[in-house]
Amino acid sequence: MKAHQFEIFGFQPFINKAIDELGFHKPTEIQRKMIPMVMRGESAIGQSQTGTGKTHSYLLPIINKINSDDQSVQAVITAPTRELAQQIYHEVLKIMEVAEVDEKIMSRCYVGGTDKLRTIEKLKTQPQIVVGTPGRIHDLIKEQALFVHTANILVIDEADMMLDMGFIEDVDQIASRMPENLQMLVFSATIPEKLKPFLKKYMENPQYAHVQPEEISARNIEHVLVPVRSRDKTNVVYNILTSINPYLAIVFTNTKVKADEVADALIEKGLKVGRIHGGLSPRDRKKMMTQIRSLEFQYIVATDLAARGIDIQGISHVINYELPQDLDFYVHRSGRTARAGNSGISYVIYETADEDSLNKLEKMGLEFSHQDIKQGEWITLPERNKRKNRQRTENEIDVKAKTMVRKPKKVKPGYKKKMKYKMEQVKKRERRIKSRDSK
Repeated sequence: MKAHQFEIFGFQPFINKAIDELGFHKPTEIQRKMIPMVMRGESAIGQSQTGTGKTHSYLLPIINKINSDDQSVQAVITAPTRELAQQIYHEVLKIMEVAEVDEKIMSRCYVGGTDKLRTIEKLKTQPQIVVGTPGRIHDLIKEQALFVHTANILVIDEADMMLDMGFIEDVDQIASRMPENLQMLVFSATIPEKLKPFLKKYMENPQYAHVQPEEISARNIEHVLVPVRSRDKTNVVYNILTSINPYLAIVFTNTKVKADEVADALIEKGLKVGRIHGGLSPRDRKKMMTQIRSLEFQYIVATDLAARGIDIQGISHVINYELPQDLDFYVHRSGRTARAGNSGISYVIYETADEDSLNKLEKMGLEFSHQDIKQGEWITLPERNKRKNRQRTENEIDVKAKTMVRKPKKVKPGYKKKMKYKMEQVKKRERRIKSRDSK
């Protein structure tokens, strides 16, 4: 097997073997920064974008620290969505696959939408690693079925999303039942002000690992603007989807009502479409994820739950039916494609009302091409703000001409005509200079 560069951390042999099986060769930046801190038992905040390898930056050292002879809860890992919790749990299972019998660690996943009584019955044996959503973990603690007072590691994954979804109170309740010398590991793409009081309460002098993205968006993502003009927006989506023939395309909307509306309209047009949003029952969401992973759908309509809470492999195209209110989510959406070194395309279907948001995204460093689709063919459009820039230039020239051509002190007949002529001459000269400079 090809040697990997994780030996520097001094992991147990079975973890190094698991790293080989996972195909990891060298640690990512967040892993290089976080793993030594977790190994030393320090509380830490890891700030990085999605897709940077943060899950293994805490899983590998936590599993390494678990005492397999001690049958009590030793680590609690919380995630904001059922799907994300289940993904983390499956990563734990993958690492444990190569462990010898005496190295085996018991892990369990607790999420809403599952049989609580059956779960409580099985908790006669406490797992050493608990993974789950805050609400269900807190429920099991209140029922005195899950005992977290023995665990001295708490992970809060996607903390800003926890805050948005109203789960920080549950996390607070879980943390308050854990030992005072708690090692808390917080991961978040952003650290909102409202999150800071909670962090201060449990983390006295946390270590901080901030992975500054080299670029706001991966270099291998192409960003394309498509104007709605006077057309039906769903028709524009349909035309894009049928022209690109994606491996897997995800259409993002801002609300679950809109997601259903778009999905239903596309189904009516004959496309086989999956959907993911918080309005689906746990059973339906689980079934949908199984179908998506089995590649039963070429098209998915989703809310931002899928931008950060769910990992779907193989997305080649992202279509923004509407721009998110929080523009950081545009980066998360487009980041669903072009993973693991692949390329991808993110389309934005925009209206005049989106101009401010598009300007902000451009100021953040994103570059868009301007295209449209007509009768199944893609055409390149002039730059979106070319007209605006031309108007601004004309205004500047106008002002300059007025300052250069002054009104004479003694007004003679026909002076207005002469002034107008002189101003036109000045403006022509200025336009020629501008044109020459721009070449």
